[in-house]
Amino acid sequence: MKSICFYFQVHQPFRLRTFRFFDIGKRNDYFDDLQNEWICRRVAQKCYLPANELIGELIEQTEGRFKVAYSISGVALEQFEAYCPEVIESFQRLARSGCVEFLCETYYHSLASLKDESEFLFQVDKHKKKIEALFGQSPKVFRNTELIYSDQIGAMVAKMGFKAQIAEGAKHVLGWRSPNYLYKNYPNEDMFLLLKNFQLSDDIAFRFSQHSWEGFPLTCDKFVSWLNGVESPDCINLFMDYETFGEHQWKETGIFEFLKRLPFEVFEQSDFDFATPSELISRYEAKDLVSSPLPMSWADEERDVTAWLGNDLQDDAFEQLYSLSEEIHASKDEELLNIWRRLQTSDNFYYMCTKWFSDGDVHKYFNHYDSPYKAYINYMNVLSDLRLRLKNRG
Repeated sequence: MKSICFYFQVHQPFRLRTFRFFDIGKRNDYFDDLQNEWICRRVAQKCYLPANELIGELIEQTEGRFKVAYSISGVALEQFEAYCPEVIESFQRLARSGCVEFLCETYYHSLASLKDESEFLFQVDKHKKKIEALFGQSPKVFRNTELIYSDQIGAMVAKMGFKAQIAEGAKHVLGWRSPNYLYKNYPNEDMFLLLKNFQLSDDIAFRFSQHSWEGFPLTCDKFVSWLNGVESPDCINLFMDYETFGEHQWKETGIFEFLKRLPFEVFEQSDFDFATPSELISRYEAKDLVSSPLPMSWADEERDVTAWLGNDLQDDAFEQLYSLSEEIHASKDEELLNIWRRLQTSDNFYYMCTKWFSDGDVHKYFNHYDSPYKAYINYMNVLSDLRLRLKNRG
């Protein structure tokens, strides 16, 4: 038997409001609550609620043979609790099905793994406790922000007791090897790695409604034939943003109909079944070790971290943020600590990206700023005010 593993990332950042230079020292309402609520409710209606309902129906109709996994950032969960608790309830119904696995990640969807190990460990532990409290599962599999992985990160994750981590099946790391098998981390071999098949994942996530794509239109028959064409796989990992369904690919594209038919076409036309990440690591043996000395991610053609830390704006903002770490921890001010951690969310650095190559449209789609320079100025104004508040406390 061969397996398909569907993993969906669910995330909404706390977006910053416009914070001008003359606001520094005069106001400290950094986050745009109205916009965050509006976007959260909109995506809930377009994606989360109908997609969860459909996933639940598929689990029931297939008598539990259809299975998926989710990672939901802590900042997204906070917004669901505040603005649309029905989304939490719909995920809880899926959790009770026994066919859905919830993964662990950094609570604040941060890049802490690249900078601050103690902060990284804190955020992972906080997220794990949140998942346990809401969904009654203790996560065994880890998913880092933006699928960022390196040998050093793998060592930290394994030390925390996770059995596996999911990562990008990047060509520059795998070389001649296939992402369609399990691997183990280098050099300790104490954790499984589940690698994304980016070709087949992105066919759904990015190219589904792209009329200029040679594979358009993507039907279930065609997709299953591509699955069958993969040479001797153990597992095919289809990892993508959950917002693919209804938000990035609108309902009118037929994306929900595609998902509705896919499990049945898989069962009728292939030897694949569906499995959660934990089921994969109990079912298959690792084929080899994977070493990634430098961080890789699931973003852009380069599959590196330059979407977030690839220019002087991003690097400066990142360094300035973490330069506050010692002082903000010493303050023991929970409100300021929470603000500082929300500012770690990777989206804040993504908005400052100046890359406009093959993934330029993707960068523009997720960016509510007119330019990366305005994103940088706005972010630095907020940081300046936060620094001033810390100084005034003393």
